[in-house]
Amino acid sequence: MSDLPDDLADDRPEEESSEEQGPTIEASAELEEALREATEAVEAREAPPAEAEAADSPAAAASPDKLTIELLSVELQDLKGVYEAKLKEFDELSEQSLRLQAEFENFRRRSLKEKQESFKFGHQNLVKDLLSAVDNLERALEHGAQNAGPEVRGILDGVELVHREFLGALAKHGVKEVEAEGKLFDPADHEAMGQVPNTEVPPNTVLQVLQKGYVIHDRMLRPARVIVSREAAQDEADSGDDE
Repeated sequence: MSDLPDDLADDRPEEESSEEQGPTIEASAELEEALREATEAVEAREAPPAEAEAADSPAAAASPDKLTIELLSVELQDLKGVYEAKLKEFDELSEQSLRLQAEFENFRRRSLKEKQESFKFGHQNLVKDLLSAVDNLERALEHGAQNAGPEVRGILDGVELVHREFLGALAKHGVKEVEAEGKLFDPADHEAMGQVPNTEVPPNTVLQVLQKGYVIHDRMLRPARVIVSREAAQDEADSGDDE
């Protein structure tokens, strides 16, 4: 503590005051820059994470988002390609399924039709073979009726019985006789074996049946062989009038 009076102590020159305070150092530019960087580093460590992220540049923050968008875009394109491929495959499978369904339906209809036709016409060939036997029985009955005698009457009755049984059995299986005599000639049902001039009936009228025709349901087994009429010529008409 100084022994000088206060008023004397205040009158000391400024130089003596500066010397008592100690020497001073002027900071250089490099030192100031180092101090500034150190201060910023300390403040950055002490700042919260959210503030540190906010201090980053916008370009650095946008870079991860851009990369994510690009990856999602590529993945979306891949998924779109897979979707289109699956959609095309589904369309092809649907079309194939429709074709198979149509083919199966056609097969089912054909099978049903063949089954029905087999049920209706499966015995067609057998019936054709039996028609010859029916014809022979009819010829025998016709010949026996022309030359009937007491000794053969019983035989003719037996033959007639067999003939009726044949026709009954054929009728049960859808076989019936084609109507011919007295009908107009129909090439679908009749087979003309000859023509005879006739003025009593219209032309193309069946005059005589040489062999009976038969149908099985709606299918022709054999046409009837017939003789049909035709319009008489002038000389044939004159000769008929003379007679």
